[in-house]
Amino acid sequence: MSRLILASASPRRLELLAQIGLVPDKVAPADIDESRRKDESPRALAERLAREKAAACAEEGYVLAADTVVALGQRNLEKAGDEAEAEAFLRLLSGRAHQCITGVAVRAPDGRVASRTVLARVKMKRLTEAEIAAYVASGEWKGKAGGYGIQGLAGGFVTAINGSYTSIVGLPLYETRMLLQGMGYRM
Repeated sequence: MSRLILASASPRRLELLAQIGLVPDKVAPADIDESRRKDESPRALAERLAREKAAACAEEGYVLAADTVVALGQRNLEKAGDEAEAEAFLRLLSGRAHQCITGVAVRAPDGRVASRTVLARVKMKRLTEAEIAAYVASGEWKGKAGGYGIQGLAGGFVTAINGSYTSIVGLPLYETRMLLQGMGYRM
């Protein structure tokens, strides 16, 4: 059986893979420029980054890569750089619906690459200033696109989801499984 390499340092992606019985043989995060290109849609950005991460990983085997983009319209809400930016993101998302788009790519040992994007719509309640302040103080926003993580305290702010919950967390499990199998990885 070929090795499975996860080209991501995300502990959430490791946890999600474990839910479907997959434990990567190695975690080898890809270091790429994640900047959005001029006029690039959030969906195109998520797919491109996943494909580039898969291609950049030097490990041999089946390489799995993913990237999640939080978009409010055509605006990309990246990982908040500090508390002020996390607060600003939460104010933008408060009382509104946004999209979580996860691109997933698999590079087979023979170099073939397949990818998919999965879109989920998330609606948040109108947040009070006290809720925003408490969430930012929790530190959960660190390292998360859009400045929040649905699997933690912010899950209490979500009023509706349309789409894949696991995609919002960072790795759509059904699509990941299908991509791996389609590329020849034996589950």
